[in-house]
Amino acid sequence: MYEKFGQFINGKWQKSIGGETYDVINPATEEIIGKASKANSQDISLTLESAKKGLEIWKNTSPWERSKIIRSISELIRKKNNILSKWLTLETGKPIVEGMNEANGAADIFEWSSEESKRIYGETLQGRLPNTRIHVYYQPVGVVAALVPWNFPITLASRKISTALSAGCSVIVKPDVITPGSVMELVDICREAGVPPGVVNLLSGDPAFISDKLLSSDIIKKVSITGSTRVGKIILKKAAEKVQRVTMELSGHSPFIVFNDVDLDKVTDMAISAKFRNNGQVCISPSRFYIHESKKNDFTNLLIEKTKKLKIGNGINKDTILGPLTTKKRLEEVENLVEVTKKEGGKILYGGKRPAGFNKGFFYEPTIFDQIKDDFTIMNQEPFGPLVPILSFKDFDEVISRANNNDLGLASYIYTNNLEKAHKASELMETGTVAINTPVVALPEAPFGGIKQTGYGREGGSMAIKDYLNIKYTHLSIN
Repeated sequence: MYEKFGQFINGKWQKSIGGETYDVINPATEEIIGKASKANSQDISLTLESAKKGLEIWKNTSPWERSKIIRSISELIRKKNNILSKWLTLETGKPIVEGMNEANGAADIFEWSSEESKRIYGETLQGRLPNTRIHVYYQPVGVVAALVPWNFPITLASRKISTALSAGCSVIVKPDVITPGSVMELVDICREAGVPPGVVNLLSGDPAFISDKLLSSDIIKKVSITGSTRVGKIILKKAAEKVQRVTMELSGHSPFIVFNDVDLDKVTDMAISAKFRNNGQVCISPSRFYIHESKKNDFTNLLIEKTKKLKIGNGINKDTILGPLTTKKRLEEVENLVEVTKKEGGKILYGGKRPAGFNKGFFYEPTIFDQIKDDFTIMNQEPFGPLVPILSFKDFDEVISRANNNDLGLASYIYTNNLEKAHKASELMETGTVAINTPVVALPEAPFGGIKQTGYGREGGSMAIKDYLNIKYTHLSIN
């Protein structure tokens, strides 16, 4: 499946100079999908030079022309939705419907970004003297290293590529070894849409090796990473050596707060939608469920009832709701966290094991816990799987304080029909994004990102492009 791809350098697909490859595994079957190209140092050097040349072409391309090409990418993504969604299902295990939604979302991202290229506004200020003016304007930051994780490879690659292109930057994309094909297909769409050679490049292979080589280069001027806080800190230290600009969207541990004035039928539907998307392998997945004490039992029982109806299976089947976890390592980590939670005193109300009848694949049942305390490991370690720890609370101030007592601050979910309470909660939550009475957080038109140890910078919305631009001003005498 990977034969037509490889490393994408200077507008062409080519095999690694060393000819090395690595196996890509289907998480639903544990079978080898194919062998993807593995970059070596020579490949990386060629890619850096390619991106350097591509930058000169792209930054001198007019915003209107850039916009046309970026929009063409969006249109091609929609046309090739079935191809992209199949890649996503084969590599990540997510249901085909989720893959289709991810591809459509990526198209929306490029469509939004196509217009952003035309909206890079500067300003003119009156000088302090009558014959002077101050012109403030923006220029592309340079070559961008886009480090893409495996859980939403097309969405997250699209955010980084589209914004870089809008700003006039060239970009080197590094997909995870788990999902190279999904990102390769996206990059090939960029080629087909007319992106000039060298503007978009791709390096496939060992993430740590490639990232280290890229960040060691004077050519790279910006890094955009989506990943764990642990990896983000490593990247940040490395980037500091070259004073490279960094956008980081790292780990999350999102509270899901349900007050006592809501329709539980609606709220549990939204809980399932948010929690079990991609089997909980989502940085914004709700992972700490705080339910008002008067509603906790009813919420829990209804959630279990609805969770039992979720069909587990190979994502390629259209009726599958929950696919496998994406890697054996992820499965083992989820299993370990379940055992730790049980030892600490948590009670499993539903799930807690691999589903019966699945002899192959990294499948795990959605698991709902009761008798959880705030100091349990599961409340302080991002679960990144289909695990639902449920706790109760008594009053507003208490739950806000408990929810904020965490080093991570990406997303939070608030459910109440009290407008005053909703506004107050949204202002008090120590997260970069807040969802009120909805399971949806990430949108192309909105600035997405976190605070605290979740990182900084934003992707999406009109604010994201500023992280890809240098600010310059000219002090002009008109005499």
